[in-house]
Amino acid sequence: QVQLVESGGGLVQSGGSLRLACAASGSILSIYDMGWYRQAPEKQRELVAAITSGGSTNYADSVKGRFTISRDNAKNTVYLQMNSLKPEDTAVYYCNADIRTVLAATGDYWGKGTLVTVSS
Repeated sequence: QVQLVESGGGLVQSGGSLRLACAASGSILSIYDMGWYRQAPEKQRELVAAITSGGSTNYADSVKGRFTISRDNAKNTVYLQMNSLKPEDTAVYYCNADIRTVLAATGDYWGKGTLVTVSS
């Protein structure tokens, strides 16, 4: 069994910063790509940022230069540093990871999400 647990969401004023964390636990053998997605009310879920096991990163155009994704492989944790937040960044942020378990099965896992609200 594998779990992803996000933390760090909350309410922040426009221009402020938040740092999200997502810790993976359970019967993990390897973690490949990890990423953050978000879903705003009445909108589709979208990729915010992703990072490979080797550290290569990819960002949505809307967050480039403001958000930074990183990971600590020893802690099975991925982070999202969000700076210069805007009201349009308000959404539920979900952690995603491609994980191979000790049973040698590889699957796509999701956290339950953490709410980020940016006030104007």
